[in-house]
Amino acid sequence: MQFSEKVHQTFVHLFYSHLPIALIVTVLSMIYTTASGQNNPVINTVLKGKIVDAQSKAALKGVSVQIKGITNGTTTDDEGGFTLYTAQRFPFTITVSYIGYKTQEVLATAQNTPLTIALALDDQVLSEVAVTARRRVERAQNIPIPISVIGGAKVENTGAFNVNRLKELIPSVQLYSSNPRNTTLNIRGLGSTFGLTNDGIDPGVGFYVDGVYYARPAATTLDFIDVERIEVLRGPQGTLFGKNTTAGAFNITTRKPRFTPEAIFEASYGNYGYIQAKTSVSGPLSSKLAGRISFSGTQRDGMLYNVATQQHVNDLNNLGARGQLLYEPSSKTSLTLAADISRQRPVGYAQVIAGVVPTQRADYRQFENIIADLGYDLPSRNPFDRKIDHDTPWQSNNDLGGVSLNVDVQLGSGTLTATSAWRYWKWGPSNDRDFTGLPVLTLSQAPSKHQQWSQEIRYAGDFSSRLSGVFGVYAIGQNLKTDPYHTEESGAAQWRFSQSSTSPLWTTPGLLDGYGIHTRSKLTSFSGAVFGQLDWSITEKLHLLPGLRFNYDEKKVDFKRQTYGGLDTDDPDLLAIKKEVYSDQAFNVNTDNTNLSGQLTLAYQANEQLNAYATFSTNYKPVGLNLGGLPTSNGEPMLELAKIKPEYVQHYEIGIKTRPSAGSIVNVTIYNTDIKDFQTQVQTAEVGVNRGYLANADKVRVRGAEFDGSIQVNPLLSFYGSLAYTDGKYVSFKNAPVPLEETGGKSAYKDISGGELPGISKWAGSLGGETGVSGKLISLSGKYFIAVDGFYRSSFSSSPSPSTYLNVDGYLLLNARIGFQTPQNIAFFVWSRNLLDKDYFEQLLPAAGNAGHYAAVLGDPRTFGLTLRYTFN
Repeated sequence: MQFSEKVHQTFVHLFYSHLPIALIVTVLSMIYTTASGQNNPVINTVLKGKIVDAQSKAALKGVSVQIKGITNGTTTDDEGGFTLYTAQRFPFTITVSYIGYKTQEVLATAQNTPLTIALALDDQVLSEVAVTARRRVERAQNIPIPISVIGGAKVENTGAFNVNRLKELIPSVQLYSSNPRNTTLNIRGLGSTFGLTNDGIDPGVGFYVDGVYYARPAATTLDFIDVERIEVLRGPQGTLFGKNTTAGAFNITTRKPRFTPEAIFEASYGNYGYIQAKTSVSGPLSSKLAGRISFSGTQRDGMLYNVATQQHVNDLNNLGARGQLLYEPSSKTSLTLAADISRQRPVGYAQVIAGVVPTQRADYRQFENIIADLGYDLPSRNPFDRKIDHDTPWQSNNDLGGVSLNVDVQLGSGTLTATSAWRYWKWGPSNDRDFTGLPVLTLSQAPSKHQQWSQEIRYAGDFSSRLSGVFGVYAIGQNLKTDPYHTEESGAAQWRFSQSSTSPLWTTPGLLDGYGIHTRSKLTSFSGAVFGQLDWSITEKLHLLPGLRFNYDEKKVDFKRQTYGGLDTDDPDLLAIKKEVYSDQAFNVNTDNTNLSGQLTLAYQANEQLNAYATFSTNYKPVGLNLGGLPTSNGEPMLELAKIKPEYVQHYEIGIKTRPSAGSIVNVTIYNTDIKDFQTQVQTAEVGVNRGYLANADKVRVRGAEFDGSIQVNPLLSFYGSLAYTDGKYVSFKNAPVPLEETGGKSAYKDISGGELPGISKWAGSLGGETGVSGKLISLSGKYFIAVDGFYRSSFSSSPSPSTYLNVDGYLLLNARIGFQTPQNIAFFVWSRNLLDKDYFEQLLPAAGNAGHYAAVLGDPRTFGLTLRYTFN
């Protein structure tokens, strides 16, 4: 890590010391060069021509015509005509570009003047781009999978630089993060446990970057680096991807090295001290070797104010770099070596108390009475005052990185691909789990180290004129361990929050002060699979797609927790009180299991405008192991909860993809997913069960419908919209823990069958559009544009067991941007996110111990700023 530390220090120095001045000078000089490069040319050649629309043959005004490799150029007049004066001699290549149309390169010779060039509309409809979801390049509208595709330009223009912001464009996606480790990425409400993460289960949503699976959910909090496109596949994915996933997959493709020079520079400035810089440079290193290196950095001041320390917290402090080498020894073979490193150092993620629930405990155990006895009150009763007084520092040191080698070899009518990868994750947190300024939990730290290696080999191609498909093998090994141990430690006020009787022994001075637990654990796992999917063309229009997967999973855990500190005593009554708060635990679990799953899809593509399909699939999530501690019964850990059953999924889906016109798409999907032995995370009133524990719900069901549509009215006007209806319920969960308000009642368990699954809004949707007008800025030709994006979601439960109180109200967010861009290289725009300054919660969480108070992850207030981008190619 010494190398990465040096890279980090160097980049930080450049980022904070030189970037603003350098950026301004660079952009101004580039604009000046572009604007002044046409003045007083030496004239050797005059080139004349006309630019028209390929379909209507109408003249196009304001089209940019430039000589390739130099800045000399002109634009078309009202009749679509142009005259280019140049010092170049025939022949030479001109680049013709216009907003909304595909850029063309045309060889100009003395024999083909004057030129008539027809420009075709650019394929800007999101779901019409080429994708690789089925391990081959094809149109998204032609594949029988519900898929959302966001291009890199859309990601950059909308400011969706991580998954949390991207979810505003894809309403079927949910992401909840109280810190990078405690991150839940779900699709259609399924994937990972809601609330707080337990490392002992597999994610249900696969997260892939250039074909490499990222096993830790913390990866979803990182900034995207140099993204070309993001494909979000909805529904179980086990017959196309190496790692089995029960709810869907994020398939991220980054920009590849190029054999022609390219450079992209972007910087953004905004309120709250926001600054973001991105750079990517690519080009040839030899005739067969090309390279690409990309950097990204984001900083923003904190959104919460700690009145005790007089500091803002919950800032952004992200750095990332990615390097690639592309070697093409022949036209049929390519090798890509990639390495990346990302580093986050925010003072965060603090949560603010959002409310207090009256529980069923005795009056002396209610939160309001506890803090009154301790002479304390909250700094504010309004969470949107954004004030905290936490006495434990917040820290979320998050480091991820790795190396991968991808080899593609064309064999016959297909491609053999081998992807080898090694990745690491290092986590160094500090949290205040009582969310107050009282010394209740003075330490809550779970530093961890993770390593993974993976190997995938697959072949995708045509086996005959009517049969194509993909098949492969996959293996992944993981090692996760504490670094060196996890710590939970009580402070001087812990006794009052943990007090479970009126015995005066609880007031014994120093009884729980400094009393805590050190947990050492190690989880090793291995997963291997053989998978494949065929596409049998029964007729030209009717296709049958069977798929099959055989999975083997093995997990081993060594868990040991030891108490320390507090009052040194041999009094059995005092020891009993201490044990009631924290107790020693130790267990070892070894497990392995196999599973056969698959899918069957029938697809009918009547024509280029209509594609319909129906799918039935089964899927599986491996055994889960509890790594957050076990609840106790009569003072002893419940070892039977150390291991939980695997999930079994049955999924049905029908979909229709249509193209009502050349510039529009309308897609509709209806689905039903049933899960047996659903793996869920439950909160417990025991302080010593860190992050809750895992359990199985007998059966859950999620069903819903999705609509996606977009239309390109003309090159300067487009709209898009998505709407998702999702209904998720516990069909049977008779032994679930009670919600926060029922803590202390007659039973610690409750039948919540028929209750709503957490984190699911019945309705969620996004709607946006962009319009513009051709024009000039100085001597630059391009378009002025304005774009608006809206995102809405209805209310949802924020408690694993349905609660009267822990529900997030629905909200509407509006984002907008206005600016100017040229077809080739320059764009700048002013933007605002949460334009209406809506106050909203992203998540609600009970505090440790279930005293009655609960905290919130707050959504960002209104932000605004300016983005500048320059591209050279």
